Amino acid sequence: MKRAALYSSARKSESVRVEESRRPDALVPEIPDSSLPLRQRVRRFISAYRVPLLVIVGLLAILTGAVLDRGLTEPSPVITQRDIDDAVRQSLEKTPLPAQAARASAAIQPSVVRVMGYDHPTETQGQAKSRRKPSQTPGKSEDEKVSIGSGVVITENGAILSSLHVVSGARRITVTFHDGSESAAEISGVDVDNDLVVLKAKILPDDLQPATLITTGDLKPGDDVVAVGFPFGFGPSVSAGVVSGLKREFESTEGKRVLSNLIQFDAAVNPGNSGGPLVNTKGEVLGIVTAIFNPVEQRFFVGLGFAVPIENAAAAVGISPF
Repeated sequence: MKRAALYSSARKSESVRVEESRRPDALVPEIPDSSLPLRQRVRRFISAYRVPLLVIVGLLAILTGAVLDRGLTEPSPVITQRDIDDAVRQSLEKTPLPAQAARASAAIQPSVVRVMGYDHPTETQGQAKSRRKPSQTPGKSEDEKVSIGSGVVITENGAILSSLHVVSGARRITVTFHDGSESAAEISGVDVDNDLVVLKAKILPDDLQPATLITTGDLKPGDDVVAVGFPFGFGPSVSAGVVSGLKREFESTEGKRVLSNLIQFDAAVNPGNSGGPLVNTKGEVLGIVTAIFNPVEQRFFVGLGFAVPIENAAAAVGISPF
């Protein structure tokens, strides 16, 4: 009987292991991770899970791109007019803006003066005492006629514009400045056609501040204006209104003169405002107040005031205002 060939079991095992190692799906014997350096362990992990890791990285990239795209393309909130109004209101509640008339008044008042005209020349103290009767005006005799008006300083050397009718016939003129100082003044120029006079004070205050003049070329009916002066001697007083019309003509109640090319306005003015400035909301001089109109020929305001444009007024001083 033929006997089968016998092989060593050790050889057979070794042969089996070699054959198995040649199979494509043979498993690589695992080496404990703790026995490898960190870098090799990372490389081995990446090599073992390459496909899942690539899938995860791809998904993360897609998600990141989607988030960024949404952030860039999502429209910003629309700001409505109500949002703007609410923001402005809250700002004004915290810091209210001053009224336009208040700003104009603060800018022009340092340049406004009170003008007074007297019938008699300066008297000595003894003469004044002998002539004086009981009066509410200390230092002035009762029979001394006093005219009261306003004026505005328009040059650094102290030229003062006022209305001619304020000082017409006066033998003595005084002006009182913003700081309260008073000085005698004299006439240095007149413009009869525009009822204007230029006064020059003998003593000027150190902090004299001339007004800023502005053309009336852009002035329109409805524009805000402010009048500053000494109505009935009170002042400086401030009134606000609008331009009612342009290029108006006015004839005085006495019929002494006809004025043309006037600014009509409705800011309240009264006797004593004559010669004072009519200004815009920045306090820039547009004209010189010259007259009020009252159909019943009473000397109080009914809503019709007139001013000579500053272009005409500056010509009386012999300067170009612009």
